[in-house]
Amino acid sequence: MATDIEDIRKNSKLLINAIPYNVDDAEFMKPGKGRAIYRLKLRNLQDGSAFERTFHSGEKVDEVSVTSQEMQYLYKQDDHYIFMNTETFEQTFLDEALIGNKKGFLKDGTIVNVLLMGEKTLDITLPNFVELKVIESAVSNKTDTVTSQAKMVVLETGVSIGVPTFIKEGDILKIDTRSGSYVERITAKK
Repeated sequence: MATDIEDIRKNSKLLINAIPYNVDDAEFMKPGKGRAIYRLKLRNLQDGSAFERTFHSGEKVDEVSVTSQEMQYLYKQDDHYIFMNTETFEQTFLDEALIGNKKGFLKDGTIVNVLLMGEKTLDITLPNFVELKVIESAVSNKTDTVTSQAKMVVLETGVSIGVPTFIKEGDILKIDTRSGSYVERITAKK
């Protein structure tokens, strides 16, 4: 649907060269002479790349309609991740390439928001925090304390993160999925 550039705001979704983009920022500039300029920061909804593009007043852009659907992660099969629509119980197969680094924080049963353009999946949004179990950790000694020192551990999803030295195998950790960082220990191994 063609829309005047003047009507585009932050978080609008545009279709440029058959690729969907999110408007991360929209800046209006009026030079002394000539037409107004609209500088948009665009993020590709398929691969996450970003760039800036300038438009002039009067130009038209294709605004696209996207929807968000709540889905539950079920399991991985080969290079596909299987999600279930929480309303209709229909299953959707998503390629590993679309999931990207987010796969390190996907645990069976995790509820995510899936961004759709028609029937095409553009992206998934994880919850801000997940709880994951430590399955592999370097041996700690009794002198390890709560300090700024860090060591690497492997979580149940296979992802490695840096944590304080007092963390042990079997501990359940709260992880921030936006940064991929340790937040706190939920329970300690008994």
